[in-house]
Amino acid sequence: MPRVKRGTKRSDRRKKILKRASGYFLTKSKLYQAAQEAVERGLKFAYIGRKQKKRQFRSLWIVRINAACRLNGMSYSTFISGLKKAGVELDRKVLADIAVNDAAGFAALAVAAKGANDKAKSARAAA
Repeated sequence: MPRVKRGTKRSDRRKKILKRASGYFLTKSKLYQAAQEAVERGLKFAYIGRKQKKRQFRSLWIVRINAACRLNGMSYSTFISGLKKAGVELDRKVLADIAVNDAAGFAALAVAAKGANDKAKSARAAA
């Protein structure tokens, strides 16, 4: 079996890790082993953060929609329920944007949701 010299492969791999670790504190940016641990840890947090970002934005949208609902005299859950009954298929991201930038448009949606809830309630009472 021929002899393998690892010069360029090893140095390329190490350079890649050390480049990613540039800006880290003390040995984490200078020594390969410490840099490798720090970079792996950072990549782990980056992966987790990409998942958390989606949750946090959905939560923010719900808070904004709820605040606008309260201004229109209803709760978030009744608003969402009414929109589903009215057949309005807007996601929370769009609803939050409307709530922040277009108060009149959101008020119209709230009226539609309230009407759909009232209609469903009267249909249940009649049955």
